[in-house]
Amino acid sequence: MNSAVDRYDLVIIGGGAAAFGAATRAWELGASAVLINAGLPLGGTCVNVGCVPSKLLLEIGAERYLPQHPRFKALIGGSIPPFDFAAAMGEKDEIVAALRERNYHQVAAGLGVKVVEGRARFTSPHEVEVNGQPITGERFLIATGSRPQIPSFPGLEQAGYLTSREALSLARLPESMIVVGAGPLGLEFAQVYARFGTRVTVLQRGWQILSRAEPEVAAELRRCLEDEGIGIHTMVDIQEMRREGNLKVVVARQGAREAVFRAEELLLATSVVPNSDGLGLERAGVAVDERGFIPASPQMQTSAPHIWAAGDVVGRAFLETVAAKEGYLAAGNALEGADKTIDYDSVPRAVFTDPQVASVGLTEAETMRRYQVCSCRTLNISQVPKAKAMKETRGLVKMVVHPQSEVVLGVHMVAPMAADLIHEAALAVRFRLTLSDIIDTVHVFPTLSEAIKLVAQSFKRDISAMSCCVE
Repeated sequence: MNSAVDRYDLVIIGGGAAAFGAATRAWELGASAVLINAGLPLGGTCVNVGCVPSKLLLEIGAERYLPQHPRFKALIGGSIPPFDFAAAMGEKDEIVAALRERNYHQVAAGLGVKVVEGRARFTSPHEVEVNGQPITGERFLIATGSRPQIPSFPGLEQAGYLTSREALSLARLPESMIVVGAGPLGLEFAQVYARFGTRVTVLQRGWQILSRAEPEVAAELRRCLEDEGIGIHTMVDIQEMRREGNLKVVVARQGAREAVFRAEELLLATSVVPNSDGLGLERAGVAVDERGFIPASPQMQTSAPHIWAAGDVVGRAFLETVAAKEGYLAAGNALEGADKTIDYDSVPRAVFTDPQVASVGLTEAETMRRYQVCSCRTLNISQVPKAKAMKETRGLVKMVVHPQSEVVLGVHMVAPMAADLIHEAALAVRFRLTLSDIIDTVHVFPTLSEAIKLVAQSFKRDISAMSCCVE
């Protein structure tokens, strides 16, 4: 390596969404940048072991499951389409490889950013070592992401387990699976494998699935998943794990009683830990918290004034979209001295189960904490004419508004296509639209998106006494 070449305006440590957001901004500003990638292939979690492969498998599962459970009397259900599990995994690998090449390798080449494969380790505040070679920079961005957390359950290693990464590359379809954790990841995998034909049991430590969701949303999704035959157990305190032959065994307490669960596979979907270890951060003056996450200012600056951090390693929101936004913003702040921040309240999030879950803004509880006052309405999806026509009436929409200003503070839903529908609500939250703004906007009829307007109208009138298109 030539040291004259290997000094950059911005050294980006990481290869996922945050890193590429930063590389894009560096290119826009005409700055020299290098991207140092280690661990997962270029593209990080989302394209390799996260959003892309899991959503493909969810779609395959839906194509297998839905013909067996038609919603319409005119369709005769019961037949099970032929299913090749190995082919599903192979198709997933093909699509992941294609997207990784097109959206990351080719994009990096188009941006003119140099990509170096290898682990970076700070040797001084302005220098890292990669593969034994030094790379120096005026500014740095740490965007190393996260990895699955492995809880310290007694007997876990002896029992054997999967994380979400191994669950995306199994060689054969298991007959049964225990999923520990009922967050977005655990529930998506639970439905994937249940629809593939695996008998799935979900264990959750807390009292509801999706612990951060509105209780009404969590309860409705639980009802839908249990209707598909997925066993869900809450308030489960795991005591130990062990192996019995080819089965994994989980021994737990549920209240006063002991519960024992057995399955061929055990999937851990509890949490993540940051990839901040081994970077030599102490040599650069970058502080970490007790969990290993890197505290950052609203502008994404770390305790070292020339080093920024973005994405999962910061620990604010474990979303690919947020990581990309944070990386882009951090690079701009670093390179041009900007002071830009992100409004996390207006960031939408989704769970891609069927029906989907989507949310933006404040929950009822958070609104009460901030303002000591709240006004909420909940609409059943069965009240939406398009849902009735589709005979797809599972779900609900809850809207949270400020009772004095009538500004929309949050929208939370379980519904078909919820991840698409939530964007109207995201705009409402971001731009502080009111109930009247939503109601006065003409919506196409019949559409599922009318659910947003109907729930807004429910604050003002009895929507059960309305004709379909009353404004």
